[in-house]
Amino acid sequence: MDLKATITTRARQLGFDLVGFTPADPLEGAAFYARWVALGYAGEMGYLTRNLDKRADPARMVPNARTVICLGMNYYQETPPSTDPLTGHIACYARGDDYHDLIKKRLFTLWDFIRDNAATEVNGRVYVDTAPVLERELAQRAGLGWWGKNTCLINKREGSFFFLAEIILDLELPFDEPATDHCGTCTRCLDACPTDAFPQPYVLDAKRCISYLNIELKGSIPTHLRKGMGQWIFGCDICQDVCPWNRRATAASETGYRSRPGFDGPSLLEWIAMDQETFSAHFRHNPIKRPKRRGLLRNVAVALGNSGRQEAVPALIKALQDEEPLVRGHAAWALGQLGGDEALAALNNRLEVEEDAEVVTEIQAASK
Repeated sequence: MDLKATITTRARQLGFDLVGFTPADPLEGAAFYARWVALGYAGEMGYLTRNLDKRADPARMVPNARTVICLGMNYYQETPPSTDPLTGHIACYARGDDYHDLIKKRLFTLWDFIRDNAATEVNGRVYVDTAPVLERELAQRAGLGWWGKNTCLINKREGSFFFLAEIILDLELPFDEPATDHCGTCTRCLDACPTDAFPQPYVLDAKRCISYLNIELKGSIPTHLRKGMGQWIFGCDICQDVCPWNRRATAASETGYRSRPGFDGPSLLEWIAMDQETFSAHFRHNPIKRPKRRGLLRNVAVALGNSGRQEAVPALIKALQDEEPLVRGHAAWALGQLGGDEALAALNNRLEVEEDAEVVTEIQAASK
């Protein structure tokens, strides 16, 4: 077989479901991306606003780059149905092991394979979601899928539940045809978003996205967006779940992405009581460690406030004494949403001793 076919075969053996090759040319989408950043849609994700020159041209990442090998790995796991408002929702990509570690190991194995099988010396680098690479446009150019109206990359066979990774190298290989858009007139993803995070098709205002609010945002969640978050405590799959191209989504073959025990529908009452030691052990090698304990418990408090269940009041009262102001403030909001004499009394008692100005404001608003 020729080298491209050999690489493709080896990539699939390593668990990559999608493989495509595209020129390492400057990207036309760089101007769109720069405008997106200028409009403030990146929110507090400062890392997305840096290195715009590198994002525009893969050759700035790897000198004399000729080819980008784009790869996709399915992570889909079916979510068991639940009507219990005291259980949380976690995006299916985050219910197993951390994909960064898993994919990077496979990428380095593939990279070693390429160097061993190339007829000449090859230089390059591998990337998994953490470098200034416009991976969706590269993947589209490599034929992996098209940029959907919900800004996810969509493949006709696999849908959109897959991770992206790249190898940029200075070896020219045959290229694949770019993918074309097949969203048509469908707007289900746009219509389903409970926080109105899409100002227009193909554009995401991250500041309103549930996944941004419960993962990337480090401080207080804007009050007017909390109800729209529902029971989502880490990430969100709504715009993907409603996409017709995901109707035939199949469970990932990679066992590392399978849900850990208790992650399919975690108990909000148990997780709101989690101390730092339990948090560190529970989320070892798992993406949910990213917002840290204070961020996760903030999210759980919001979900409890949205539950409408008085059974959550005692747990929230305890969270009102948490060492983290971020947790106390959102617990106060949640108690205000649930209401009742017990919740109001706890808020008034905490107000007498609370020293954090932001938490005081949350308590005062919740007590009205």
